[in-house]
Amino acid sequence: MATANLTTLSTAPASHLQAAEWGFAALSAAPACLAMDCAALSAAAAGHDLGLPSGTVSLSVLRDWLMANPGKEAARDAVWRELVLRARLDGGQWRLAAVGMALPGLRRHARVLSAGYRGDAADMDAEVLTGFLTGLDGKVDLAKPAPFAALLGGAFKAGHRLRAQADPAEPVEDIDAVAAGPRVPRRPYGHPDLLVHRAAQLRIINPDDEEPFITVRLAGKAIEPVAARLGITVDCLRRRLDRAGERLAVALAKGRLTGTPMPEADTELAAKKRHPALAALTHRLAPPMPVAV
Repeated sequence: MATANLTTLSTAPASHLQAAEWGFAALSAAPACLAMDCAALSAAAAGHDLGLPSGTVSLSVLRDWLMANPGKEAARDAVWRELVLRARLDGGQWRLAAVGMALPGLRRHARVLSAGYRGDAADMDAEVLTGFLTGLDGKVDLAKPAPFAALLGGAFKAGHRLRAQADPAEPVEDIDAVAAGPRVPRRPYGHPDLLVHRAAQLRIINPDDEEPFITVRLAGKAIEPVAARLGITVDCLRRRLDRAGERLAVALAKGRLTGTPMPEADTELAAKKRHPALAALTHRLAPPMPVAV
C-alpha cells in the first residue's frame, strides 16, 4: 500500500481535494497511522451508548464506519467534536485529518456545485475546502448540535457564493430616475472592532474581554484556544462573551458608542431594536441558541 501511495504522489494533484485525499492516505498509513480512541469517546458520553467500534480505530476505518452508519448521529457528533477540538488546539496533522474525514461530503458538494459552473472545477474544489476550513478554524460552535453538518453547510455556502459570482449581473434601478431628497448622513459603522474598543475604554464591557470578544465573536476564531490561553474553561469564556455582547447591544441601542444620536437615528433604532453598526454581527451579540439540524 505504501508503494502505491508513493507512486500516486509522484504526480501533481488535480485539485485541493485530491491533495487532501493523498495527505489523509499518508496519515492513515503505517507506521504513523493516525487513530482515535473510540472507547474514550464512549466513556465521555455519560452512559449513552454511542455504538462506536471498540478500542483505538484508525481514522480511515472510522471514516468508513461513519459512512456505513449514517443513523448514528450521537456517534458522529462525538467523533466530530473531538476532531474539531484537536484540529483547533493541535493543528497540523489533525487539521488535515479533519479535512480527510470530511472528503466524501466535500466532494459531493463540489460535484453538485460544479454542474453547469462556468469556471474551473478546481476553483470550486478550492472554495468548498476554504469554506470548510473557515468553520473548522472557529466559525462552527461546538456547543451546538451536529457540528459536521454545520461544517459541510459552510463549505456549500462558500462554493455557492463562487458560483453566484459567475452568474450574469442583474440590472438595477436607474439612479437618475430616483427622486433627489435629503438623506441622513451615514455614520462610520464599518469597524465594529473600534466600537468594542471604545466600549472597553468606557468600561461598558470589562477591558479584559475586549480582545477575546474581537477574536471570537468578530473574527470568528475558535473559542477553545482563546480559553486555553486565558486559563479558563470554554463555558466560562462563553458566558463572559455573552455578557459583553448584551452590554454592547444595549449601549449601541442607546447611542453611547456613536456620539449623540440624530432624531432620525433614534426613531430607526427604536423600530429595529438593534443598532445597524453590527447588522452582520447581531447574531453573535446575544447568547448562542442551539439549533436542530
